[in-house]
Amino acid sequence: MEKEQQHIEDPILTEDAILAHRKTQEEKRYKEQKKAFLNELFDFVKTFLISAAIVFVTVHYIATPVQVKGNSMYPTLKNDSLGFSNVLGRRIEPLKRFDIVVIYFEDRNDYLVKRLIGLPGETIAYHDEKLYINGQEVEETFLDQMYMATFSSQFTEDIEEITLGEDEVYCLGDNRPTSRDSRYYGPFKVSQITSKGVFVVYPFKDFGVKSW
Repeated sequence: MEKEQQHIEDPILTEDAILAHRKTQEEKRYKEQKKAFLNELFDFVKTFLISAAIVFVTVHYIATPVQVKGNSMYPTLKNDSLGFSNVLGRRIEPLKRFDIVVIYFEDRNDYLVKRLIGLPGETIAYHDEKLYINGQEVEETFLDQMYMATFSSQFTEDIEEITLGEDEVYCLGDNRPTSRDSRYYGPFKVSQITSKGVFVVYPFKDFGVKSW
């Protein structure tokens, strides 16, 4: 006797069931999209905070970005040159004569880039284009002789003797005729020097370290 064949009929979904199924799928898809968005947002915030922390540490403790404004350091540093100045080196190494330094003015939140000429406690003077430290002539080999020769008048005006305090330095721009520096502001405090040297990244033809 042949076995009777069993027939399983496909269930017939009602319209309400279809709508409920679609709603469930949409809710599932929404939850998945929301989860993916929150994951992306978390990754973005995490990356941002890590990047901000790296930038903060770099700028305050390692190197700070510098943009040169004006021609007071020409031809060593040109107007609009971009680069970085060494914060870490300023913290761990003593200041040396002829370092290029970044000077901070707290009262106006501004910076100057100059050349350190006189160190704390020294007596400095200029006579007949020559630098004297404690009465002894010191050669300024960093000055561009060809550029200096383009001036018919004195490149560095005479400066009468000035003795620096134990927390003072004397700084000048390399482009003496156009620079506002210690001749205008007076000696700077050692604490005003935030970094030293400039690693120029632009213009590309000047790429490299300037008095690190």
